[in-house]
Amino acid sequence: MKRTKTKPSYNKYGWIFISAAFLLYLIFTIYPAAASLIMAFQTAEGGEMVFAGLDNFKRMFNDGIFIQSLKNTFLYMVIQVPIMLILAMFIATLLNSSILKAKGFFRTSIFLPCVTSLVAYSILFKMMFSLDGIVNKALMSLGILDAPYQYLQDSTWARAVIIIAMLWRWTGYNVIFFLSALQNIPKETFEAAQVDGANAFQIFIRVTVPQLKPIILLTAIMSTNGTLQLFDETMNITQGGPANATITVSHYIYNQSFVYAPNFGYASAISYVVVFIMIILAIIQFSVAGKED
Repeated sequence: MKRTKTKPSYNKYGWIFISAAFLLYLIFTIYPAAASLIMAFQTAEGGEMVFAGLDNFKRMFNDGIFIQSLKNTFLYMVIQVPIMLILAMFIATLLNSSILKAKGFFRTSIFLPCVTSLVAYSILFKMMFSLDGIVNKALMSLGILDAPYQYLQDSTWARAVIIIAMLWRWTGYNVIFFLSALQNIPKETFEAAQVDGANAFQIFIRVTVPQLKPIILLTAIMSTNGTLQLFDETMNITQGGPANATITVSHYIYNQSFVYAPNFGYASAISYVVVFIMIILAIIQFSVAGKED
């Protein structure tokens, strides 16, 4: 018996809703991205944007502040991201323990910093590490310091404060991913390791971590991209100081656009350099993780 082909029926209302969403995506995502890419090859002359070729990109090699901001950004990424992921994995393992009581309280407490306003928490850390802040008062009361120390005026300590702030704000966010992954690991694997005589540390290294590889890759990529776009902390805690010692690439892009004499062409060029770096780092991370992940 010959089968007759029937045309699939499509709901026209579904297409209308999809078209509306796609139109918004074109207007607010695709168009700005394309416009900024074109602007990266332009510069302002006489109040108008004119084609400048690769001049904006060549300028970066001689721009000391841009190079400093790039170094700072990579410093934050290299130090903060590994510490945060290891800490998040460790905390998630503790929260997943069967012997832990009041799990809801601890999970809420760990995640609470993630819903705190970026500006509010940045200002809070700025106040904590100021001359009359709680950190100086606590250390002086313990006899560790004789006089208050200007943490935010010391380049090393200012960077350290930003890293500490980021760890407080974002570790709980990654804990949620690790905790979700841990709850999906079959308990039989842990029981088998215990039967074989493995201790808690061996179980964590040889059983837990290998099964968390996809989540480790995901959180590593998200954390890396987030650090490359770091702005709120340096803007509100140190304003990029002292002497641009803490400024990030995103902060420098903001300065080029709204603080210094506006140079949107140069700011756009820097933005696409950041995008290129993100792509390269993501490719490296996928390569290191392996094809199976």
